[in-house]
Amino acid sequence: MIAKMRKLNLAALLYDRDRILDALERTNAVEIKEHAAAEGTFPLEGTGEELRAYLASLEGALATLEKVAEVLEKRKDAAVKDGFSVSYVEFAASADKKEEMDALVQLVNKLTEAQAACRTEQAAAERAVAAAKPYAKASLPFDEYRDTAHVRVKFGLVPASAWDALKKSLDETDLSACEYEQTEEGVLLTLGVHKHVAAETESLLSSAGFSACPYSGHKTGAQQLAELELALDAVKMKGKETDETLASLTSEIRGLKIYCDYVAFQLEKAESASLMRGTERVFFLEAFVPAEQEEAVKTALEATMSAVWYEFSDPAEDEFIPTLLKNNKVIENFELITNMYSPPDAREMDPNTVMSFFYSLFVGFIMADIGYGLLMMLGGGGIYFMNRKKKGGVKSLAGVFAVSGIFAVIWGFLFNSLFGIPVLPFTVMPDVQTQMYTVMGIGLPAVLVISLMLGVVQLMAGYLCKAVQAWRRGKIFDGIFDGVVWAVFSVGVELALIGLVEEFALPVLTMAGGIVAGVSLVVAVLTAGRKQKFLGKITKGFSSIYGLINYFSDVLSYLRLYALLLTGAIIAQVVSQYALDFFAMGPLFAVMGVLLMIVGHIFNLAIGLLGAYIHTARLQYIEFFGKFYEGNGELFTPFGSKKKYISLENTPAAAPVPQGR
Repeated sequence: MIAKMRKLNLAALLYDRDRILDALERTNAVEIKEHAAAEGTFPLEGTGEELRAYLASLEGALATLEKVAEVLEKRKDAAVKDGFSVSYVEFAASADKKEEMDALVQLVNKLTEAQAACRTEQAAAERAVAAAKPYAKASLPFDEYRDTAHVRVKFGLVPASAWDALKKSLDETDLSACEYEQTEEGVLLTLGVHKHVAAETESLLSSAGFSACPYSGHKTGAQQLAELELALDAVKMKGKETDETLASLTSEIRGLKIYCDYVAFQLEKAESASLMRGTERVFFLEAFVPAEQEEAVKTALEATMSAVWYEFSDPAEDEFIPTLLKNNKVIENFELITNMYSPPDAREMDPNTVMSFFYSLFVGFIMADIGYGLLMMLGGGGIYFMNRKKKGGVKSLAGVFAVSGIFAVIWGFLFNSLFGIPVLPFTVMPDVQTQMYTVMGIGLPAVLVISLMLGVVQLMAGYLCKAVQAWRRGKIFDGIFDGVVWAVFSVGVELALIGLVEEFALPVLTMAGGIVAGVSLVVAVLTAGRKQKFLGKITKGFSSIYGLINYFSDVLSYLRLYALLLTGAIIAQVVSQYALDFFAMGPLFAVMGVLLMIVGHIFNLAIGLLGAYIHTARLQYIEFFGKFYEGNGELFTPFGSKKKYISLENTPAAAPVPQGR
């Protein structure tokens, strides 16, 4: 159902605005609307650029800590996961934590910069160690590898791929001598050549990619490497200390999340000013409040001890009202389906109760298997339970599939199917693949005909919803002629369809259904133009006859129920049959059979649910909603309810409200 809304008009002193907004936020029952222009007032400024930038810096530090915590697998702590419960006293106490949180953010940013610097430094140190490794095999200090009066000394690395060709050329060169040693990085070459052939040798070395030793001094290669490795170890230690310090700050994630939501609320308060009007000393506020929460809001306002005037009234007839849906725990899951199309208008009937029945009925019909239904119930119920503190999203979708799983089990019993295998000694419904019904001498798949019958039932329900909606608005005749008459027409179509199936042996229903449908159609034609004048009455009547095309087009849309059911049933049967054949072939093949059962049925369940979810939603949006639903509503969003990380515990609205600073 849709909750009735009341309108709150409030006036108070400007310096009490924060106190009053805190009280309203605590009720979780007030949506502030833009105040109408009034003489002698001006719109308040509602900028929050500084707060927005400040919040961005806080969330940047939070994202860094969460990334560290995720690596350390510390997010298993339930207190860190989004949606954790916080008392209002603890939430309001965040006002005193600005200095502490600013210091935390500053430290996180400093450590993040230090981490980046350490990584850069470590990469450079690792490259230096890698470059020095081949020279560790040199036994002499670097300054011993120097030219003499007649000999030019070359000491360095040659790529392994070029060494064979270079060695051959050096062997053919007179007045040269060399020592070499294979290393992982290449060939460490010590070459002495007479100065007369130095130029020729230089050319050979250059062509081979020779790189001269970059080191000098009295140190040996081993000493140079040890020195660089010590430097690398120091950099690694520095980086490890930085990482450990940053990791220790993950314990602050909970407090930082609370503070982020507190600052976000302060930003919302600042921006909400643009919806209000004021004078030099007074501000004026308009808001919507659910009627059932009116007393709670009054109590909260009285508890502020502020000079405040307020009154409640009914919204104007032409005033847009936000929609607050109030359904039980089962039905509220299906609000997700409706809201994806469009939330209902606050002044129309809530379609979710009726829609949820047909949606779960059709999803269950498409799956129609005891095993799949049980998996839907267990899987959907488990996910729903794990996300029970959250709203919408995954939780609602899981709830939809869990409820639909109940219908899938029921249909599975009727079709006698457990993972595609008949397990009961009886079958109520006709076989999906083989059994046919004869309609007017034409053989049609029996389940196809049943799908059409289900479609007619939902269309009838849609017309009844149209009648109820009209009656709620005091339009008695519109409800009768635009809703009830067409619902009766649907009854006639359903009776006629049953009577046309020869296997049912109820031909009398064909005549009865035809009479009911014919009479109701005549009434619909004669009353369609009741609001028109002259020729409009006739043209409107004929347009209602033309509407029969759309009606039967809608009925045919329900053929998709049969198509999806047939596809899933065939896949389930094939998977199970092959698996059973494997079981009969020995232990090794039995393992393959188990794997086939698991993989095959999980795949079929996933594909089946995807198709059922999409196509059943389409039937609701176009065929069912098309008969009565208006939509275009906006969901009621209480002031201060947009908590990103926490969930405020319910506390008495009249309790003292800690003041923000």
